[in-house]
Amino acid sequence: MRRSQLRPVGMIAVAVTLCMAQATARAETVVLEHFTLIDGKGSVPQRDRSLVMVDGRITQVGPASRIRAPRGAKRENLRGAFVMPGLIDAHVHLGLVDGIDQNFTKYYDGDNIEQQLKLYAAYGVTSVYTLGTDGDDIHRVIADQRRIGRIDSARAFTSGRGVVFKGSYGGVPGLEQSVATPAEAQAMVQREVAKGDDFVKLWVDDEFGDLADRMPNSISKPTIDTAHQLGKKAVAHIFYHDNATALVGQDVDGFMHQVRDRAVDPALLTSMKAKDVWQIASTLSREASFTYKLLPFVDEPFFSRGVAPATIAALKSPERQQRLATGKHFAKYPAALRNASANFGTMAKAGVTYGMGTDSGPTARFPGYFAHWELELMVKAGVTPLQALTAATGTNARFLDARDIGTVEKGKWADLLVLNRDPTADIRNTRAIRTVYVAGRKLPTIWQTCVGRPADACGEAPK
Repeated sequence: MRRSQLRPVGMIAVAVTLCMAQATARAETVVLEHFTLIDGKGSVPQRDRSLVMVDGRITQVGPASRIRAPRGAKRENLRGAFVMPGLIDAHVHLGLVDGIDQNFTKYYDGDNIEQQLKLYAAYGVTSVYTLGTDGDDIHRVIADQRRIGRIDSARAFTSGRGVVFKGSYGGVPGLEQSVATPAEAQAMVQREVAKGDDFVKLWVDDEFGDLADRMPNSISKPTIDTAHQLGKKAVAHIFYHDNATALVGQDVDGFMHQVRDRAVDPALLTSMKAKDVWQIASTLSREASFTYKLLPFVDEPFFSRGVAPATIAALKSPERQQRLATGKHFAKYPAALRNASANFGTMAKAGVTYGMGTDSGPTARFPGYFAHWELELMVKAGVTPLQALTAATGTNARFLDARDIGTVEKGKWADLLVLNRDPTADIRNTRAIRTVYVAGRKLPTIWQTCVGRPADACGEAPK
């Protein structure tokens, strides 16, 4: 009687074991071997490392001698290459432009968002935080990403529609997002968070004094407080030192631009550190772009592969260059860039926590390319290449508690950037992109991209 009862149990156990073995065999298992690891945590580069990724997640990482490749795994020898987490750009805007023509009403939709997310990934930017100019399409895109998991573009996090004080600076034409009273600000934050926003954005600026008012404290404080009550962080667009000081006093969580009107003083640095206010983005590439009539990189293949020839022609147009040169505020931008760069260096030296963000996405601020320019400008402003890379990976992920990305560790998504040269020796080596992985899947890199032309029209990638 007992034997007859035990036989089916034993058979079931064998069947379960076989099913598990078959499931393991069906899993997509890839081993990357013998590379130098830049882990996203700030550790010095670690030589002769290997990792295993199964169905897009890292299951092993460590010294190559200790990693055992599972039977049947696909193996790739990366000796001489450098593996790091994919970059995270903590300040972008999605879906606003076609070429350099910006028009939210005309261009903003899910298809344009997804196309730009693929371009970010081609540049090794595997996650982006989109900052306050999103319509509701972003929530469908993000919901699909999180449902699918193993996606084929950059991951997106959003602050939805940021809060703009009525008549003041911020937002984009065609997207209603202004408030006039504290109650309206509170209601807007509640609506946006209910849609699925990951954090909350507000603007405090007056466009070099062109506008009569900046967002007053009576609006910014309830905006920040409501975000916190709903479990979300609040981040601010700033320009002026006095606004930065006031917002720190209101417990803002981070700044998405640098102070640009003057040098930061010790009191602001002390209060930011004491209250753990992050300089999550300094947008030095944004400020630098405004100092040029013609961007200096338009003929670089690393840039030109990502834009259509018509876009390059538009940038080179003498009419456009003349319009920029005679713009009302053109002469003010170099000082703003100098202040932003100096203040970033000061904050980093003082121990303020900083990330990396570009403010790319609006007209002539180009997805993906600006992240590499931003890293270069951060290093020029006073941090090491390793510090800049850590800001753009592990630090940026920590700000939103994005636990699946940002570092190369067991259990994380295999969102990886493989480089042919050492970016800790020269930050411009982030451009030597060999492979981009998102969730363990190889995606086309910028060196395999040729926008607006036949695939072979851009020539061969550099060796």
